[in-house]
Amino acid sequence: MAEHASTFKPSLSLVDATMVVAGSMIGSGIFIVSSDITRNVGSAGWMIAVWLITGFMTITAAVSYGELSGMFPKAGGQYVYLKEAFNPLAGFLYGWSFFAVIQTATIAAVAVAFSRYTAYLIPELGETNILLTIGKLKISAAQVLAIALIVFLTYTNTKGIKGGKIIQTTFTTVKLLSLFGLIILGFLLVKHSFWSENWQTGMNATHLQQDDKGNFIKDGQWLPIGGTALIGAIAAAMVGSIFSSDSWNNVTFIAGEIKNPKRNIGLSLFLGTLIVTVIYVTANLMYLNVLPLSHIAYPEGERVAVAAATSIFGEIGAYVIAVMIMISTFGCNNGLILAGARVYYTMAKDGLFFKKTGTLNKNAVPEFALWIQAAMAGILCLSGSYGDLLDMIAFVAVLFYAITIIGIFILRKKRPDAERPYKAFGYPVLPIIYIILALVFSVFLIQMKPLYAGIGLGIVLTGVPLYYIAVRNKKA
Repeated sequence: MAEHASTFKPSLSLVDATMVVAGSMIGSGIFIVSSDITRNVGSAGWMIAVWLITGFMTITAAVSYGELSGMFPKAGGQYVYLKEAFNPLAGFLYGWSFFAVIQTATIAAVAVAFSRYTAYLIPELGETNILLTIGKLKISAAQVLAIALIVFLTYTNTKGIKGGKIIQTTFTTVKLLSLFGLIILGFLLVKHSFWSENWQTGMNATHLQQDDKGNFIKDGQWLPIGGTALIGAIAAAMVGSIFSSDSWNNVTFIAGEIKNPKRNIGLSLFLGTLIVTVIYVTANLMYLNVLPLSHIAYPEGERVAVAAATSIFGEIGAYVIAVMIMISTFGCNNGLILAGARVYYTMAKDGLFFKKTGTLNKNAVPEFALWIQAAMAGILCLSGSYGDLLDMIAFVAVLFYAITIIGIFILRKKRPDAERPYKAFGYPVLPIIYIILALVFSVFLIQMKPLYAGIGLGIVLTGVPLYYIAVRNKKA
């Protein structure tokens, strides 16, 4: 067998592609972030509204991307779309941000979540078990486990797309069935329903009292909010729901390995995002049934799903959720790792990333790209908390989604006769609504959480000089 393959092998079916979409989206977020959402908006109606707005944005963006995936059915996805709609600099800024924070920080955050819930079963693997101290840097057993998970899944994916496909389809199927089961049992088995009590809050938005640093006070008062303050609260709340719904676009990065990509990518985007949106909304309705709103806002150890499962199953419920989240985050990270490396591969083919990244190994996968992605994600595991990573990822990712959808309008003008197996659903109204919502979210997130949104924007802008350095080296 040759040392290097020359092209990707199209071996993923529509079902496989849909499992990549759904599996990459469902990680740890749905089990955790509803607490922060509740603290920000303080009512059952607005809690569900946040998830519905996010679901609408996600599905709208996904079906809009269907048009782009049909036009450019090749590896690289969003990087390619931005390059074709705008210019190579726009594509590079996305690819650089993808490597520096969007994909690698998501991999790190999901791996850390895997560690947190493993520690629920094996306390020695928790964040409180400090293994090494280097100056101000403290390395815990949880961080080491997170890095070990990334290394293991990266190694598995260097052995070819088939192994990654099996892991993805198996783990995604298990977590979809588990989540549906948990939701149904939450309505059938719970001893005391808080449904009527929680819905008395209706759409009366409130948020918990905050201290001078902007942190919520656990036993503080619930204060009414409205007007622009409500928009800001919704934007802050949506950080968690958007993180939980992100990575749906990962399937576009592996277009070169999907059978009939012009048809199957767009269809998998729609099916995957629809399935996940239904799960997320119904899971939150289940939370409202089994827990009082105050316990959703402040569950034991920030684990709203654990509190819900304990209410349903008793003490064993905590272990049920811990295992579910381990399965969910394991499968989610596999999808993220599998797909992400294809972006760096395509950038390298354009002469805009490390040359070695643009080669395939004998198993027809970009092995070097996989390993540098793992290294970057490992570094991010050692820095920043879960929440900090969420703020950076949400801001940068949504900003690029909006810019990419603007690219649909540009390409309609630039290439009116190009083949479009799919056309953006609801064009131009729904794409415009998405762009407006995304930009409003981004502006208010900068106001609400300026530090980490600012860091995210700074990372994007550092790509400008790096692009010109890459172009100069390419010419040389």
